[in-house]
Formats: sequence, structure tokens, C-alpha cells
Amino acid sequence: MTDATHTTPAQSTLFRFATAGSVDDGKSTLVGRLLHDSKAILADQLESVARTSAERGFGGEPGAIDFALLTDGLRAEREQGITIDVAYRYFSTGRRSFILADCPGHVQYTRNMVTGATTADAVVVLIDARKGVLEQTRRHLAVVQLLRVPHVIIAVNKIDLLGYDERAFTTVATDVSALVREFGLPEAHVIPVSALAGDNVVDRSANTPWYTGPSLLELLESLPSLDEFETELEALRMPVQLVIRPQGAVAPGVDDPELFRDYRAVAGRIASGTVRVGDAVQVFPGGATTTVTGIDAGPRELDEASAPQSVSLRLADELDAARGAVVVAAGALPAPRRELDASLFWLAATPLRPGARVLVKSGTSTVQAIVATIHGRRDLDSLALEPADGLEVNDIGQATIRLAFELPVDEYAAHRRAGAFLVIDPQSGATLAAGIVTAPVTHQAGTAGTSTTTTDTEGAAA
Repeated sequence: MTDATHTTPAQSTLFRFATAGSVDDGKSTLVGRLLHDSKAILADQLESVARTSAERGFGGEPGAIDFALLTDGLRAEREQGITIDVAYRYFSTGRRSFILADCPGHVQYTRNMVTGATTADAVVVLIDARKGVLEQTRRHLAVVQLLRVPHVIIAVNKIDLLGYDERAFTTVATDVSALVREFGLPEAHVIPVSALAGDNVVDRSANTPWYTGPSLLELLESLPSLDEFETELEALRMPVQLVIRPQGAVAPGVDDPELFRDYRAVAGRIASGTVRVGDAVQVFPGGATTTVTGIDAGPRELDEASAPQSVSLRLADELDAARGAVVVAAGALPAPRRELDASLFWLAATPLRPGARVLVKSGTSTVQAIVATIHGRRDLDSLALEPADGLEVNDIGQATIRLAFELPVDEYAAHRRAGAFLVIDPQSGATLAAGIVTAPVTHQAGTAGTSTTTTDTEGAAA
């Protein structure tokens, strides 16, 4: 556990983070305070919220506003004082831009929390300083562990209601540290905050002289994003979205369309790594090797490009690289798989049973598949795998999925984007589950012959 006093300025311009926590821990209020104090609220929206707060007799000083109303936009949310749906907010400071996902805390909306955390660079987990670590805290940290979110921030909220007591904060921080070690999570940043009063949210508070770390916003501005991690540490990987072949049919205003008569490039968003002109690359399917002869970003020619840029790559050879193909650095092509061992975050109201026919979408590829085996569901208190014949809504389970065609996927622990996929209903097109590729389960004799343990994505038995 750390107070993050060693943070350095971030290089990325975009940072995605999600909030989570138990019911009434103050997530929406914290998000509203963060937006308000960072001056990310339009004047008319602030006026509307202030008027609604006054009409409902919101407590505090005259003119005080209910910051939760800035994010709880659904009528049912405002009437019940709870968060139901994931509320996305976009704001920026002088140092970086943010995409924020305010996730619900109720057990029945755990699937929404999974949705918000899937693409997050960090998760801010709120804990009521008066209540300490709760079952839902464990559940959310379990999801964070399974999704391999790079940064974990613990905001110990409502510290003002305890008179800014250092001992109360230390007690919660000690419990959090033990839980982080138990789940094998990254080192957590623990911050005492008051979402209602604004202590340590945007600015450091004089009410907590015993805390020497950064405010929440200062920390968010300084942490490296997933794109930075993958750009520096991962090899090039770019799923192909389309092949650009204008044959002279270019946009109006181009001086000489004939220059593009023989133009051919594969376009997509770089998922990881960096590509430079002259680099050797491989294209799946087939694994043929070629050389990058040019990189285009709209009308501009580039010498190099990195994740998460969207670019067009001109290749030395005219390879068959339609939508669904993947361009990777030479020698870095993962072994294509026809069978996936995976953790599934089941989102649908209809239960999952073995033998279900589904679609699996990985990157820009969508293939037919069948759920061959369901090994069990996770006990979110211990993360152990328990026997199960199927998965119900909000369950996190382990399954084996057989694919109709090979896909070049990695384990999620090794490559967060290449190891994630969606499970889709082939009839309705609805998303049934989010999945992450894991190591195979360890088969042991258990109830009804079902697997009772599994090797998790770090290789340790859960």
C-alpha cells in the first residue's frame, strides 16, 4: 500500500477510470465533487442541479448542492438515491483528459461494474470510513483482480464524519492492505477523502495534516495509462478493420486522384506496441511476413505510430488481409487457438448451459462457437471455483469454448486487449458475456465430477 508520494507527471493525454464500492459509500457524490471542483460542469447544468437540490431540501449550508445529481441521470436513480446504470463522464484538466465510469454498488448490478471496469486504467473503490471493508468491497476487488486493472485506488470516504480521525483511517488502510495481498492485487493507493466537503478530492486538505500523499485528482493525473504500459512493453498488434483500396475514387479536393490509383493499405486501431516504416510484420491468418512501407493517419504520412492510434499501414506485399486479420510484429504472432479456456462474466438474464451455441467476438473477428464445458462459478469472497451446472446473471464462471475457426488470442494476463472477448447471442445479437482468456483449469474430482479448482491467470491455484 502506498500514499503515492513518488508519482511523476503522466505522458498520456487520456486516462480511463471507474468508481466502485458498496451502497451509499458516496460514489456519485465523489464523482460530482470531482467534476465540480475541476470546473468540468457547465453553468446551466450546475444551475439545474442546484435548483433540484433546493427543491428536495438537500442539507448543508444554504445553496449547497447534491453532487450525486450530476451523475445519477435516470429518474429511478434520483428517486431512490442509488446508481443503477454506468454513467460515463468526460472531462479534462490542464494535464490530461479523462473518461470516467461511475458504476453502481448494488449486488444485482455487479455486471454493470464489470462493464465499467473492463477498459479502465484504474478503479477507485470507495469505502465508508465508518463501516470499513464490506462484502461488496471484496466482490468489487475480486472483479478488479480478475480483470487485471493496472491501478487500484482506495478512497476512504466520509472521514469528516469521524472528525478526520487518523486512527480510523489507519484501521481501514490496514484492512485494505491485507485484502490486497490476499487477492494478489497491485499495490493500492489509499486516500482519506470527504466527497461531500471536498477534502483531498481535487485539492489537498488542511483537515488531514497527517496525510502527506496526493489528492485523488493529482494521483489520477500522474498514473501511467494502460496504453503507456502496452506501448512500452508489448509488441505491435493491430486488428484490421478494413482494407483501403480507392483505385482513384478519392475524396473531393484531392489534387491528383491518379496518385491513389494503386494505393492499398490495411487500416485499424493499434492495440499495443509501436510500428515504424521498414518494420517486418506478420499477418494472421496465414502468418505471412512482409515489410511496412508507409504509415498514414488521414492525409498525414508518419514515420511511426503507437497504441492507441488509428492508422493505415502500407505493406510491401499484397497479402490477403481483410477485416478480422491481425497485423503483429514479426515473430510475435501468438499460436492460433480453436479452444479457449476462459473466465466469463455472465451478463444475460437467460442462464448459460453447456452446449450453448454462441458467437465469439475478438478484436475485429467474429466466429461461431459452442460452450463445451462449464467448470464452475467463482465464490467472490474467496475467488475459489465452486462446482456449477450453469451460470446465472452476474455470475463469474470458468468455461471451455470451442471455436469454428482459429483466433490468434493471448492469455489475458499477458495481453489485456488480445485476451478479452465478447460472447454474443447469434439470433438477437445481444451481448451475453464478457470473457477473458485464462490458463486451463486444473481438473480434480469434485461434486458431480465438476472441476473444483482452477489455475488463475497468474498461474496460482485459486
